[in-house]
Amino acid sequence: MADSVYKVIELVGTSSDSWEKAAAAAVQRASESLRDLRIAEVVELDMQLEEGKVLAYRAKIKVSFKYEGGS
Repeated sequence: MADSVYKVIELVGTSSDSWEKAAAAAVQRASESLRDLRIAEVVELDMQLEEGKVLAYRAKIKVSFKYEGGS
């Protein structure tokens, strides 16, 4: 296997249904503009609240993809 370098970015996905759907939304969106996604790691889960009720589930994820140069 040739040596490779991967870049890692953080994203926050949201969903009104669940943390799982929030994480999946972030991965889906990332896949629209990034190529060769490799790993997605959930690093934090939280909720947006209003008047004691959950408005949205939020999942902060780290996504890695093959680095091809640039910034």
